[in-house]
Amino acid sequence: MATGDGVVTLRPARPDDAPAVAGIWRSGWRDGHLGHVPGELLAARTDASFDVRAGERTGDTVVAVVDGAVAGFVMVVGDEVEQVYVAQAHRGTAVAATLLAEAERLVRANGHSRAWLAVVAGNSRARRFYERNGWTDEGPFEHRAEGPDGPIHVPAHRYVKRLVSG
Repeated sequence: MATGDGVVTLRPARPDDAPAVAGIWRSGWRDGHLGHVPGELLAARTDASFDVRAGERTGDTVVAVVDGAVAGFVMVVGDEVEQVYVAQAHRGTAVAATLLAEAERLVRANGHSRAWLAVVAGNSRARRFYERNGWTDEGPFEHRAEGPDGPIHVPAHRYVKRLVSG
């Protein structure tokens, strides 16, 4: 798929993608979560935590590449779209929609007819994006984010999408 600045290519993440994924994740997470999550989660999401998690999650990460550089990524486990992030320079292009479509394909490939994801209530940009792409807000719930000392409860909204075969 073409964007304003090149063609978007998807591929499984490789270990050498981890630094780029961590940088995109760190920046995007802060953009969407600062002021909208408990202080305990903010304290847990250090620069080093993104580096570690990006390296650990290579196996369930797909990256979008534009002009030879990682422009975004998606992580899918089972029926959950766990992470969708796009580098700031590629926001507003086809990268996010391409990654979301790939996430939906992966959920179907995992044997599920319905996908879900969590979005913090204050992340209105992400919420609008998912709604434009056919996702439905099922309402608030307590999302369990992983912290260094166990789960951290984060107020979020559960978005779902029924997936058609194809």
